[in-house]
Amino acid sequence: MELQITGAKSKKIEVAEGVFACAFNEPLIHQVVTAYLSAGRAGTKAQKNRAAVSGGGIKPWRQKGTGRARAGTIRSPIWRKGGVTFATQPRSYDQKVNKKMYRGALRSIVSELIRAERLLIVESFTLETPKTKDFIKKLDALKLNGRVLIIIEAVEENLYLAARNLSTVDVRDVAALDPASLVGSEKVLITVAALKQLEELLK
Repeated sequence: MELQITGAKSKKIEVAEGVFACAFNEPLIHQVVTAYLSAGRAGTKAQKNRAAVSGGGIKPWRQKGTGRARAGTIRSPIWRKGGVTFATQPRSYDQKVNKKMYRGALRSIVSELIRAERLLIVESFTLETPKTKDFIKKLDALKLNGRVLIIIEAVEENLYLAARNLSTVDVRDVAALDPASLVGSEKVLITVAALKQLEELLK
């Protein structure tokens, strides 16, 4: 299949139909995006249960005859400074997603971006100066607004410095691409070289 290159009406690029014309598989995309976001969670929250709290090795008073409620340890959850009843423990939020599923989800997302005309292809995208003002002018010339993801073959210093002040713009190379950033972007700008890299990655 052929895709139109933005800014060059008569110029098109040939790409693999098996990569950029896949059906929209919403359950697969949901599973992969959820797994990606879950893997980013720290899972380090921890509380002490009655076994982990120090002290409480002796019965505070005898079982009968004191007039008070029976107690076996001062570290009971109902006591002040006692352990937490259902204490949170460190855990991993990782979900298993194999490579075939991951690549399939990316192919489905990119194909849907093309169908929705949210993917723009350009020959190259560079900046001569690391100025955010010049970067914004370049985005305006391409009519890009909202949340924009720019995918290039290699992140240049000028482009990185100019884009880092903009919270709605993300610049990445193909190796750093992830399903959540693709799904969350209103427009995706990709260079021809990066598109070819992505095609090789998703084959």
